[in-house]
Amino acid sequence: MKEHPVHPILYGAAYYDEYMPCERLAEDMKLIKEAGMNTIRIAESTWGTMEPERGHFDFSHVDRALDAAEAHGLQVIVGTPTYAIPTWMARECPDVLLVPEAGPVRNGAVLDHGHELYGRRQNMDIGHPYYRACAEEMIRALMEHVRDRRSIIGYQLDNETKYYGNANERIQRAFRDWLKACFGSLEALNRAFGLNYWSNRINSWEDFPDVRGTINASLASAFDEFRRTTVKEFLLWQAGIVREYLREGQFITQNFDYAWRGWSFGLQPQVDHFQCAEAVSLAGVDIYHPTQSALTGTEIAFGGDISRSLKQKNYLVVETEAQGFPQWTPYPGQLRLQAFSHLASGACGVMYWHWHSLHNSWETYWKGVLSHDLKPGRIYREVQEVGREMARLSTHLQGLRKKNRVAMLVSNEALSALEHHPIGDVLRKRDFKYNDVMRWLYDAFYRSNIECDFLPPTTRDFQAYDLVLVPALYTAEEALLDALKQYVADGGHLLATFKTGFTDENVKVWHDDQPHHLTEVFGLRYQEFTDTPDMRLWGENSLSGATCSAWEELLMPTTAKVLASYDNPAWQPYAAVTENVYGKGKAWYLGCYFSPVHLEQFVRAVIAKALPAIRPYDAVFPRIIRTGYNAAGHRLTYYLNYSDTEQSIAYAGRAAKELTTGRRVEDGNALTLRPWGVRIVEEDA
Repeated sequence: MKEHPVHPILYGAAYYDEYMPCERLAEDMKLIKEAGMNTIRIAESTWGTMEPERGHFDFSHVDRALDAAEAHGLQVIVGTPTYAIPTWMARECPDVLLVPEAGPVRNGAVLDHGHELYGRRQNMDIGHPYYRACAEEMIRALMEHVRDRRSIIGYQLDNETKYYGNANERIQRAFRDWLKACFGSLEALNRAFGLNYWSNRINSWEDFPDVRGTINASLASAFDEFRRTTVKEFLLWQAGIVREYLREGQFITQNFDYAWRGWSFGLQPQVDHFQCAEAVSLAGVDIYHPTQSALTGTEIAFGGDISRSLKQKNYLVVETEAQGFPQWTPYPGQLRLQAFSHLASGACGVMYWHWHSLHNSWETYWKGVLSHDLKPGRIYREVQEVGREMARLSTHLQGLRKKNRVAMLVSNEALSALEHHPIGDVLRKRDFKYNDVMRWLYDAFYRSNIECDFLPPTTRDFQAYDLVLVPALYTAEEALLDALKQYVADGGHLLATFKTGFTDENVKVWHDDQPHHLTEVFGLRYQEFTDTPDMRLWGENSLSGATCSAWEELLMPTTAKVLASYDNPAWQPYAAVTENVYGKGKAWYLGCYFSPVHLEQFVRAVIAKALPAIRPYDAVFPRIIRTGYNAAGHRLTYYLNYSDTEQSIAYAGRAAKELTTGRRVEDGNALTLRPWGVRIVEEDA
């Protein structure tokens, strides 16, 4: 059966009839429709309501929501409710509850027999046979019940699925079997992981220790990698069941989420999104971000760019905030800016979590489209304005495709390895890891209005891009380093940071010149590195005066041109930032972490000087420009103002129409952006 994402722009919210304090389903559906929304998402959170005891199913709330949605002409996405188990499951089989990595005590609470306490969501072992059996019964019963409903456009698998830090006996046995298959013998495993150290050598599979106690980063990182594969297997398993019931045109999605720093921040350590995307026909994502004066759009763009790259096509924002935390209550105009920013990255729809603010439990103060009084207010009216404008412009905005010339290579394996070998001065107890480096580099390009795609470490052909960015590729197969080397030799451009090419795929440090296999590409080598506080750089204008704040490699150039050195008497003989010609291409190496504003200046200088094929803009943050081609093949440009002051941008392009006002624009015309404003320009041809 061929699956297709729907084409009109989706706009809606999660709706839970089960949570409502009073009868108001018809009123809510009427308000949702009047808000310009066309879709609701239901069912993914309420297994305990739908199956109060094993084998006794009650889909009355699902039926009520579907009936009401259909009466008001709304589309529905139905979620499988497997991410929060019912109480009877924990009672009947306590082993279903996961055993956390922290062991039998966490946050001062003693856990029963080492298992997670019941109560929070996502507290189960997703591979446990009893859980799987119950989950399959639930999924099949739900799918049988709703399969003929014409309002259902797609299904969501589970919810923000991860392995949840599970380290119980079952998953550790499976991990040992996985290692056996990977290495064949204990001798090969001991050699690859360097387990002779501190008598960590394993001489019998029966002696394999509890992984939670390991001090070996190779073993710990492999455990992380294995557990990520279990997430892929779980989602493929669910997708296989759901796909049996699909009708033509319905999609399967999953709401992937990202690392959390109080908001969506970086690559998700517990999920390889590129691998798991095989389970879905429409990539989905949850993106949460600061607002008010902290709204920059960076998280929207970052999450969107990865999500679009997963399947190289449009994706669905399954969840984002309307209000969220009290500190995120948006300023007037910001909801509109946020919604169109998602579309500017290639989203085919925007769904809020959630419609109604909850009146009890954990997320009471995570507010929805309606506040606790359940009456339309300012947020509702702004959502309504967005909905009406989105509906009016839908045929112009749908199907956005991008032709980016820059790509960033990201690696879950490098992320895991640097969790166990953190970057920087551990004595100063700074939390500086892979995602910090990755976002440092990504943010500089975003703020410079240079868009990029994302690539997994399985990539071997980079020829579609003029510039490849490689943040902290600490661990990598030599075949990947070979591919990067060949890419530059053939005329490509490579920009890499410190901590690249340091260990093999088993997190074992290479015992030759660093960066391994890339010394000729970058025209340098190094033996020493340091973390000297508040050291400055001197060199080219874009870098002079930059402050190093986390890590410095003492680079010794061979053929590379030195762009910046360390302004420290001890380290002046060494380079900090370099540029090198290799074959037909060019490579830059950032040997240290320095102030973001100087990185932005450096990025713009590199692009202007060396990469004419990449279209530069005079405008930089807070004026953000995002482009692509709509379903009709017309070039579409979003101009976004992430500030509370009026901004002006000169339009560059063919004769066009500004869609939000309907006015004609020509090359060189000034576009005025009100505070937190949006302009969308569609070229004539």
